[in-house]
Amino acid sequence: ILSCPFTLNGTHPLDLEEFLMSQLRSGDSALMQELGEFPDDNLEVELVAKECRTVRHSVPEEGWLDSHVRDCVQSYTQPWLMSLLLQVKSPSLAVLSDDSSRTLTSSDFDLRSGLTPDPRVEGLLHFSNYDDLDRFNQEARQGNRHPELFALYPPADEDDAVEIRPIPDCPKEHMGDRIIIRCQAIKFEIDIEPLFATLALYDLREKKKISENFYCDLNSDQFKGFLKPHTPQTDHSTLSRAAIFSITYPSPDIYLVIKIEKVLQQGEISDCAEPYMVMKETDSAKNKEKLEKLRSQSEMFCQRLGRYRMPFAWATVNIMNVISTATLDRDTTDSDSLNGLHVHLTKLDPALFKEGDRLSDEDLFKFLADIKKFSSLQRRIKTIPGTIRLDVTPVHENPMACLSTELIPVKPLAEKNVRPVKEVLEFPSSEVYVPHSTYRNLLYVYPQRLNFVNRLTSGGRNITIKIQFMSGEDPSCVMPVIFGKSTGPEFVQEVYTPVTYHNKSPDFYEEVKMALPARLTERHHLLFTFYHISCQQKQNQTGASETLIGYSWLPILSTDRLQTGQYCLPIALDRLPVNYSLITPQVPPVKWMESHKGVFNLEIQAVSSVHTQDNHLERFFTLCHALEGGVTFPLRVREEKIPENKLEHELKLSIISLSSSRLEPLVLYLHLVLDKLFTLIMQPMVIAGQTANLAQIAFESVVSIVNSLHNSQELARDQQGRNGLLATYLYWVFRLPDSNELLNTGRKEPPDMLSCTGVCRENAYKYAWFFFELLVKSMAQHVSQLEKQDVPRRSRFSDRFKDDVTTIVSVVTAEIGTILVKQQKQAEKVNISLAFFLYDLLSLMDRGFVFILVKNYCNQMSAKTVSMPTLISMRLEFLRILCSHEHYLNLSLYFSSPASAPASPCPSISSQVSFSSSCSFQEQRILGLFELSQEFKQQHYLAGLLLTELSAALDMESEGSVQRKAINATYSLLCAHDLDQRCTRPEVRAKVATLYLPLVGIIIDSINYLDFTGTGKSKTGGSDEDPDNVPPINQSIAMAIAGNPFNTLARNQSAKAVATLSAETSRNLLVCFLWVMKNAERSLIQRWTADMPSAQLNRLLELLTICVSCFEYRVRVSVPCMEYIDRAGQKVNLRWRKDLTQWRQTNDKHDKTKAELDQEALISGNLATESNLIVLDLLETIVQAVPLADCKDSVVGGVLRVLLHCLTCNQSTIFLSHCFSTLRALVVKFGDLLFEEEAEQCADLCQKVLQHCSSPVDGNRSQACATLYLIMRYSFSSANNFSRVKMQVTMSLASLVGKSEDFHEEYLRRSLRTILAYAEEDTEMQNTPLNLNSILSDTVKMREFQEDPEMLMDLMYRIAKGYQTSPDLRLTWLQNMAEKHKNRKCFTESAMCLVHAAALVAEYLSMLEDHKYLPVGSVTFQSISPNVLEESAVSDDILSPDEDGVCSGQFFTTSGLVGLLKQAAELFSNGGLYETVNEVYKIIMPVLEAHRDFRELVSTHEKLQKAFDNIIQKGHKRMFGTYFRVGFYGAKFGDLDEQEFVYKEPAITHLPEISHRLENFYSQCFGDALEMIKDSKDIDRSKLDTNKAYIQITYVEPFFDDYEMKDRLTNFEKNFNLRRFMYTTPFTKAGRPRGELNEQYKRKTILTTMHTFPYIKTRINVIQKEEFDLTPIEVAIEDMQKKTRELAVATHREQPDAKMLQMLLQGSVGATVNQGPLEVAQVFLNEIPADPKLFRHHNKLRLCFKEFIMRCGEAVEKNKHLITLDQKEYQQELKKNYNRLRENLRPMLERKIPELYKPIKPRLENRDSIKRLSFRRTLEENS
Repeated sequence: ILSCPFTLNGTHPLDLEEFLMSQLRSGDSALMQELGEFPDDNLEVELVAKECRTVRHSVPEEGWLDSHVRDCVQSYTQPWLMSLLLQVKSPSLAVLSDDSSRTLTSSDFDLRSGLTPDPRVEGLLHFSNYDDLDRFNQEARQGNRHPELFALYPPADEDDAVEIRPIPDCPKEHMGDRIIIRCQAIKFEIDIEPLFATLALYDLREKKKISENFYCDLNSDQFKGFLKPHTPQTDHSTLSRAAIFSITYPSPDIYLVIKIEKVLQQGEISDCAEPYMVMKETDSAKNKEKLEKLRSQSEMFCQRLGRYRMPFAWATVNIMNVISTATLDRDTTDSDSLNGLHVHLTKLDPALFKEGDRLSDEDLFKFLADIKKFSSLQRRIKTIPGTIRLDVTPVHENPMACLSTELIPVKPLAEKNVRPVKEVLEFPSSEVYVPHSTYRNLLYVYPQRLNFVNRLTSGGRNITIKIQFMSGEDPSCVMPVIFGKSTGPEFVQEVYTPVTYHNKSPDFYEEVKMALPARLTERHHLLFTFYHISCQQKQNQTGASETLIGYSWLPILSTDRLQTGQYCLPIALDRLPVNYSLITPQVPPVKWMESHKGVFNLEIQAVSSVHTQDNHLERFFTLCHALEGGVTFPLRVREEKIPENKLEHELKLSIISLSSSRLEPLVLYLHLVLDKLFTLIMQPMVIAGQTANLAQIAFESVVSIVNSLHNSQELARDQQGRNGLLATYLYWVFRLPDSNELLNTGRKEPPDMLSCTGVCRENAYKYAWFFFELLVKSMAQHVSQLEKQDVPRRSRFSDRFKDDVTTIVSVVTAEIGTILVKQQKQAEKVNISLAFFLYDLLSLMDRGFVFILVKNYCNQMSAKTVSMPTLISMRLEFLRILCSHEHYLNLSLYFSSPASAPASPCPSISSQVSFSSSCSFQEQRILGLFELSQEFKQQHYLAGLLLTELSAALDMESEGSVQRKAINATYSLLCAHDLDQRCTRPEVRAKVATLYLPLVGIIIDSINYLDFTGTGKSKTGGSDEDPDNVPPINQSIAMAIAGNPFNTLARNQSAKAVATLSAETSRNLLVCFLWVMKNAERSLIQRWTADMPSAQLNRLLELLTICVSCFEYRVRVSVPCMEYIDRAGQKVNLRWRKDLTQWRQTNDKHDKTKAELDQEALISGNLATESNLIVLDLLETIVQAVPLADCKDSVVGGVLRVLLHCLTCNQSTIFLSHCFSTLRALVVKFGDLLFEEEAEQCADLCQKVLQHCSSPVDGNRSQACATLYLIMRYSFSSANNFSRVKMQVTMSLASLVGKSEDFHEEYLRRSLRTILAYAEEDTEMQNTPLNLNSILSDTVKMREFQEDPEMLMDLMYRIAKGYQTSPDLRLTWLQNMAEKHKNRKCFTESAMCLVHAAALVAEYLSMLEDHKYLPVGSVTFQSISPNVLEESAVSDDILSPDEDGVCSGQFFTTSGLVGLLKQAAELFSNGGLYETVNEVYKIIMPVLEAHRDFRELVSTHEKLQKAFDNIIQKGHKRMFGTYFRVGFYGAKFGDLDEQEFVYKEPAITHLPEISHRLENFYSQCFGDALEMIKDSKDIDRSKLDTNKAYIQITYVEPFFDDYEMKDRLTNFEKNFNLRRFMYTTPFTKAGRPRGELNEQYKRKTILTTMHTFPYIKTRINVIQKEEFDLTPIEVAIEDMQKKTRELAVATHREQPDAKMLQMLLQGSVGATVNQGPLEVAQVFLNEIPADPKLFRHHNKLRLCFKEFIMRCGEAVEKNKHLITLDQKEYQQELKKNYNRLRENLRPMLERKIPELYKPIKPRLENRDSIKRLSFRRTLEENS
């Protein structure tokens, strides 16, 4: 198993480039161009502009940019670089078409009267020459064919499809599930002032705010006017009332919180809210003045304090509930969208407390938790009556007029003045692993808490904070980078936080969003100014309402890094010092609040694709930029200063530490990090004038990053196991650093991959796919940059580079071999990566060179000491990928056949002959095309390798998975060709098929491995449903009898162990064979079959038979059968569409719709039709090649066998019409041969054709009629055959009638009428007597008795009896009966029918041949059953064999005889009659011995051993039949009146069961006129009602005389060959059935039947009846004898049964029943009878009792040894009862009748013995 097929090592591939050039020079380039421009390149390296969601890229403002920011911006905006190696396009798929079914009509009985014949087939007899006939048939067959076979075949399982390498999705900005929320109304009971809403999402589970704020107001123009003084301008973007929120991690705990603010006014929140709670706008009359007052108050506050806000109320809704409810609504109502889903909030909850101290996010989460828990707010929280109306809709496409979070318009743009929709930035609740793809640089400031509690001055109560972003200290340095809120400017310079009235330590909930400048300096800082706001204007105060409290500030950068996180700042009370922004807020001379204690809490968050916020990444980027120059040393990195001479060392450390950075930032900046690392690998870096070698360490870092990304559980992989992020990077992002040296393209990388060690080396191999694809993309760019496409492939890369590639392939192959032993899964992945690498190289390099690499790989793999299946499996996956190459066909030189192949690698042009012109091959040459020769493998290198692997895999019998892999690889390849748009022209297909001719040879050789049982012979559902297709005897035996040269079916049933392929895999292999046969050149196939040795041809025919079985037409349950056969007959251009129908191999009907099932049924119907038509084409080709061949007869016979097999299987109408045409052509061309040589097949043919004559489908019927007529017509023209054919038609008809379930009588009648019509129209046939009418009369009767099996069998028996003089027909009917019995599970009767059939055959054989080993007619069968003698009625004067077509069937042979008997033995065994099995084999054995058939003898002895084992094991446990006498009385029964039968029923059938069955059947016939007689008394006819039908049923037992019992010892013998039965009838003289003991009589009736049971039917007529009566004392004697016998048996058993024994004892001596025996004794033994005639009976009964009491004693003793401890009392009780019974009986038993014991005087007194006798007697008398 460790060796490898030599063929793999030996083949050296062709030098492809050289060969192609020479082909081009030879001018044979037309075909080469057929499959795309070849040998042109299919390489395209192109820049693809990034698709931008917004109208422009988000980029920083112009100006000087830091190098890191510049790199980021470039990375986010530069176009993608793709190197395209073209993909195969999938074929377009046609749609479903349909055809309706036809209706059917019924017909009358007589053939001629009233029956119109079916339409006749045109021109049945008009073909003058055979060529015209063939041409006509072929044209008909080729019309409307499906060009692509695989389009009809279910798509292959994609588990094996290693060649699918998915294209990664284009990188784009991350978005979660998006919803759009539109604010439609915020309404309270009164409307007195402007209100402002803020919406945001919160995740309660994560306790996190998960979106930025969205601001909107719905104020009227009047209220907006109140605020005019404070709103310098209103930008369009701030008018938005709708926002798009994104949710990456949906959860049931996500809440939308709406906070409502109002303009600051005097008073606590509760005071301000009071009017809203007590007043209503509707009470206008009462409140009008009040409301007006409130409005004017509000206007005053707005004008004075309009820039300040105060919190007012908030509301919340669980957003996930809203969406899921909406989705439910949608499912029930509207399938397209969630339009107009409104959420009404009827209550608004003000977050209002005395101190106003619960406004922070922590408090909010507590409220939300309460709401979740109690599903409403607690009572202590006041609510304001009001409504918020929101519209929530999922977003499928961007709405018009949408703005990004940076306020850049998003496509599609809207018309002017449409209110914009804003995208709200998400803060995902946990990490999102998507690399940045857009420039984003935002800062969010969250003031949280201020603590002025300890401050004693009165000033700090209504506190607000002014927040500004400063670029310096001067007030003019304020930057307008803060995003504005609703109805105002887009960007503002300052923001004020809302005020909590009179609160010294307020909580803030404000969010300030800023656009960070791209370039930050140490001067940039946040400035916070704290004010006290005076709400009420004092009389003497005219100035501002603000009172300054103090300042605080925070620098944006700390040691060059963005400051983010939580801070607690002190507050300065004085003016700010100069240069304050450069110092942290700590230094004097500033006066600090609370002596420099932190009193102001805030949090800062950044959302930036520029600032990494990760130390390792930041350090790495900073040091990389230092290499690019333009920096001054020493370089400051965070707190350190790095001199130039330390730069290399520090850079190396930072490269190593990259893999330590957190996964999220690493992923976010992945593209940038990898770009930098590859630059370091590929470009030599100069540091301080020295070249630094960073390549190795950078490579190791890449390996480490690749490893950590693959190992992360959070990151997705594709089906090849490739990390999605890396695949995306390679496909879209990676590009070579700008360099023109080839050295840098390829030289640097391979050594790095090869020279690393340890873990790095292991991981580099583990993720080899990444480095291979990297190398390929580099090479593609290199070829593109140097514009080398026009350069010959050989010159594109240097030899040195090629050596490196060779080394890489060699080293990786070696590694695969090494890890294959321990980590097979890992090895498989690397193997696939290597295959894809070579696949890509085929598009870039010299293809001959790549083939050498493939060869090296194969050789290297073959040398590995791994098991052969594993090796083949690895190589198969490898080849499967290579063969999926776009130009595989050209690479395999499909256009150059072996004929034109050069013998040496360097061809001479003149010697090349194009294949199509060379028709003068020798036979060997043609046959050679179908073999996997060395020459083929050299020229068609990839195809050769694949077929070699397939061949090797098929030879490995035990390796199903490897074989499946090999077959699926071939299958998917052919499937790709079949559906390839470039291969549509027939001549191209023929060329492609020629490439796979060796596959045909391989399949023919592996025919024994195919399994077609799964899809095999009988229709789905087995023989019970469809007896039509099941021949009356076992298929394998039938075939053996018929002398089938390719014993397909027999092999498949007996030698199933050989078939190593599963049914599905076999189908896949066969469909490949059919595809090649369909597309190969017809003339080539014809020459091949003509030259083929006959053994090979037989194998081919066997293969075709298997194909027919495998692609049988399946009738699906979903489609009504009738309609279905018709529809699939039509040309329906329908295919498997993966996008429409998910093909499931399971027979799961539940999850498919009816339409899907119908469609599947239609497609598979088309597949069956097409597959069988391909077989038919091939059969025609073979037959037409016959005149050239010598073995004409065997070929025609073989073809006929396949055709018959086609008719046996289910077929579509369209196929049947062509099949019948072919059959007719065979009859026309080879009629004599068929009728002479193939007599048995002729019989089969008649039967199959007749079967189709009874088809309900018109088309099938008319074709079958034409065929049958033609057969009769041609047999008539050769006179000696007509009687034989007539006989065969009669037999077939009989056989068909016999199996009447699935047989349409009216259609058959119509067919016979059509045949008559043909005969009437045919002048030559005018005078031929074709009396087919009479045959049908039996059918009608059989129809009537369909429900009564006994009646049916009687009828069949009568028919069979009627054919006593024609053995063929009798045999047919016996077989029909056998089949019927078998279906009813009457195995014994079925076996008996076959024994009778065998006896019939034996009679015939003994007339013809005189062999000692053959049975002497039916006499030999007496040992099985005496009934068989009735078969000997065939005598010479009635019958002369071989004349007039008599006894010409396949069964009238020795093998037929053996076949019948073997099947009989099997049935006897099923019926449990194992002894009979032995008798049957006694007849078979001499025949087998004479034929020296030792294999069969082995099997026979095994079966005998099994039978004897069964006798030993099941001996007494076997249950045989139960018998009943059934009498029929009444004129209504007709023939049955006064008939009595004995019925044999299955074991343990109770009287009510048979009674119920017969009553059911006959009450259907006679209704209420039927009466069942319940007793077994004699029937008095005079007392019966003449208008009624009576049935009497009595249970009977087999009866034997005493002398018979000597021979019948075993249970079997007492139940076999039974002819006499007995039943008893109790009566009294008074006429009652039962009476007292002394008046109870009994009548015994003994019946004798005509034949012995078991017989060929289950009921036999009673021919004799005897009766005798028993007197009461005789009844008593019989009862006591029975009891005594039972006790004796129970006591003396080898293994006594305690329960049984105790039961019998209880019935004999138990206290309750000793009345039984005791009472009998008291009635009959108490007094000596007066009548001397009764003396003997009296004495006999006394002796019976003596024996009875003795047996009771034995039994009590025996029981003593069997009981358990707890039964001791029971035993004592039994003993006591026994003693009492014995004492009671003693006087009666000792009283004798003196007359019977008078002494006898001895005549010879001198004999001692007699004296002793007399002495004994005297002693007895004295006693």
